[in-house]
Amino acid sequence: MAHQVCLIRGDGVGPELVAAVETVFEAAKVSVDWIEVEAGLKCVEAGKPIVPDETIAKIKEVGVGLKAPMTTPIGKGSVSPNVTLRKKLDLYACVRPVKQLPGVPTPFDGLDIVIFRENTEDLYAQIEYMATEHVAHSVKIISDFGSERICRAAFEYARKNGRKRVVGVHKANIMKIADGLFLNVFKKVAAEYPDIESWDNIVDNQCMQLVTKWKLYDVLVMPNLYGDIVSDLAAGMMGGLGVAPGANYGVGCALFEAVHGSAPKYTGMNKVNPTALLLSATLMLEHLGELDARRDVEGALEETLKKGIKTYDLGGDATTSGFADAIASELRG
Repeated sequence: MAHQVCLIRGDGVGPELVAAVETVFEAAKVSVDWIEVEAGLKCVEAGKPIVPDETIAKIKEVGVGLKAPMTTPIGKGSVSPNVTLRKKLDLYACVRPVKQLPGVPTPFDGLDIVIFRENTEDLYAQIEYMATEHVAHSVKIISDFGSERICRAAFEYARKNGRKRVVGVHKANIMKIADGLFLNVFKKVAAEYPDIESWDNIVDNQCMQLVTKWKLYDVLVMPNLYGDIVSDLAAGMMGGLGVAPGANYGVGCALFEAVHGSAPKYTGMNKVNPTALLLSATLMLEHLGELDARRDVEGALEETLKKGIKTYDLGGDATTSGFADAIASELRG
């Protein structure tokens, strides 16, 4: 029986990237019943909320979704559709695997790290106001509840997947109360997993160590803002946002996404790399229990890259659809 999956085709190049995933899934004989739902710029332009209530309700009902990049309108009073989805669906764990890909040049040989980013609080709670005419306040929210569930998710992932180390990332030397709370919770949770090595790093030092001692690291866990920044740094280490997958997990609900932007200037040019969305879709396959299909798709992608078939961002001349067709050919044998 086909798996039901909510699908947000997104804005800009989003529909082209989704079409590439559909091509590959068809070749892999993955049985998915796509249920299309709306969110993003098109909703705003139609006078709807950037994420309509019916979209939230349907994703909650189905329990899993795939999302292409969306545009946040500037100057129209709209919040981020991505943040809205994460908050309304309580997708508290953003998980970003960062791994060296065959055929993608990187000086970071052996790179293989998984980043766990708390996804619902911190400065992304979006509590901001003007204290005076010339002073803005933005409220940083860190809770023991939010900290514990993201830290526990990181340690559980490490144990399940044979990872040996979990490192907590913070700025508790300066933000002694908020980040201090996160650090204390991290240490309490770590004590429950004596089989997994753990320590903590200050976030600026962690960024430096990622590009000098990356082989030391296995799983990283951190609050929302640091996770946003560090995961994009790590994506650059593996070759750019065009190859970086992302997943968001909550209780009974998961949403998989390419974390790069909608690149409106490239709309309709059949140019943008679909790898990030495709790898996000393979994370979705694992979530659905389709482990063989995940291995098949990732294997075909890697063989395609090894053959030098790449999009412009990786130094090649393949189109979006051409790259997807090449992967599909590998799958068909």
